[in-house]
Amino acid sequence: MLKIVRYTCAGLDVHKNLIVATIGITHKTNNVTEYVQESFNTYNYDLRRLLEWLISYNCYEVCMESTGKYWIPIYNILEENENMKIVLVHPKYVKAIKGKKTDKKDSKWICDLFKHDLVKASFIPPKDIRALRDLCRYRCKLICIRSSERNRYQNCMTVSNIGLASAVTDPFGKTAKNIMNEVLTSDTIDDDKIRSFIHGRCKNKDDILDCIKDIKLESDQRFKMNEVSRHLEELNRHIEACEAEIFKRASPYLNQFMHITEIDGIRLLSAIMIISEIGIDMTQFETDKQLACWAGLSPANNESANKKKSVRINKAGQYLKPLLVQCALASIKNKNSYFGQKYYKIKKRRGHKKAIIAIARMMLVSVYHMILTGETFNPSDYESFKNPKPVQNTKLTVEDATEFLKNLGYEVSMATSQNSTE
Repeated sequence: MLKIVRYTCAGLDVHKNLIVATIGITHKTNNVTEYVQESFNTYNYDLRRLLEWLISYNCYEVCMESTGKYWIPIYNILEENENMKIVLVHPKYVKAIKGKKTDKKDSKWICDLFKHDLVKASFIPPKDIRALRDLCRYRCKLICIRSSERNRYQNCMTVSNIGLASAVTDPFGKTAKNIMNEVLTSDTIDDDKIRSFIHGRCKNKDDILDCIKDIKLESDQRFKMNEVSRHLEELNRHIEACEAEIFKRASPYLNQFMHITEIDGIRLLSAIMIISEIGIDMTQFETDKQLACWAGLSPANNESANKKKSVRINKAGQYLKPLLVQCALASIKNKNSYFGQKYYKIKKRRGHKKAIIAIARMMLVSVYHMILTGETFNPSDYESFKNPKPVQNTKLTVEDATEFLKNLGYEVSMATSQNSTE
């Protein structure tokens, strides 16, 4: 018989317009559970009625599955009561049996699993950290949109026989931007005017002039490039405003995680974005291994009949994992750095992709312990990497080899060979 952990708890089956709630009340004398069910809509007044209904049955422990974004309004209302303990679980952990699936049965099934503590709670950071995380993810989306628009702009340049991207280092730098503005606004190209836009340190000045000769800029491509340019300027303003708001909201916590910027590859903005995902309370995670698994930087287990099969890392950490990979790529640019040496040693055996994931995991583990204990970045093998000991070529003598074999329990006899000549 399963052990009952929660004698009064509730399970919520959440939909876009409907919430089916089930309260399980277990009598401690005979362990018999009585169920009370009620349906609510997702308007604010009915969500508050849900809260009052739970309190009326003295139920302060609630479990619900993370269905899209529909759980967030419910969480916001229930969170107003300080005594309410809300557990959010992944749908795969509360999936009901096929063929016996209704909204009421789903709600009761979630309640039963929660009653016996058979669900794995998802990590939900505090409200202020959630707000910071939402802004950081919005900035990430804006960056992706800007990258898409830049690719679209370069495609227009390629279609129009403009090879400027091959002649300059940055096709969106100051030189390329001024040249393209002149190309888009004028019908004829003045070589002297184009030369005035070229930066003095640019090495391929003649190539720049050659790449814009005999271009075929059609009206549709001209219109498209002008619109993309204006869109990019607007996106840059939105990104700058978003970053300013992120720094403003993160300022109260800077003292608690500022020291993680000591790690190569992690700058202030990257540190804020990491904290927005994992929070500043590392006690939420039992170990650093659990945090690495939660971030999608650890492979899953696939073992059967004492045989372990090779598996890939999981798909978790949709925002955190790419961020840590970018930090890892930045940290290995210096080959003599700690992570740089670690990377090249792993790369020889496992290849680039697995090596960079390993470095990202090392960085996350370092962040975990630095925030948990407040210590600075000082791995156990850090000193040996900074000051490696010189390799000493010691020769093993016959006496040392004989003594070593005797210590292992072998009987050693010295044999001599004589060269005889006839």
